[in-house]
Amino acid sequence: MTLNIQSIRGMNDILPTQSFLWQWMEKRIHNVLFQYGYNEIRLPLLEDVKLFERSVGEVTDIVTKEMYDFQDKSGRHITLRPEGTSGCVRAAIEHNLSGMGYQRLWYQGPMFRYERPQKGRLRQFTQLGVETFGMVGADIDAELIILTRDIFRNLNLLDKVKLEINSLGDSKSELNTIKY
Repeated sequence: MTLNIQSIRGMNDILPTQSFLWQWMEKRIHNVLFQYGYNEIRLPLLEDVKLFERSVGEVTDIVTKEMYDFQDKSGRHITLRPEGTSGCVRAAIEHNLSGMGYQRLWYQGPMFRYERPQKGRLRQFTQLGVETFGMVGADIDAELIILTRDIFRNLNLLDKVKLEINSLGDSKSELNTIKY
């Protein structure tokens, strides 16, 4: 009798023929982040559901429809992380990282969304994010835009992307497009 076990729909394997491309891309991105003074933070895959209810909103699609949430054996309501920002902020507060001065952090790893996989979407996907703490004003916004440009440049993708900045200032605000 043959046992036919396959991966769960929307959760794909990264095979050896693809993993070297991931490693090449990750190394180039990590080099840019290091040059800008960002430090890696590694976040847990599991978090308390309340973290996302509070940060993302109890009635958002992410919380009500898209999270893999369940009760663990001790009865805690936990979830596979659907995004990284909430966990990064939780870690910064829990470990008083902002009390240590300005913080530039980056994370990457698998995220999970329980939605019906459409073309090009997966239930398990890799996300890279950056978060800054203790910095205010437009300088950090400009830094993040330039950092993103440098990542695309290092990936040889600069000619394939276009930056669009939308201002929500007032009814006269328009979509402004800036080319690198």
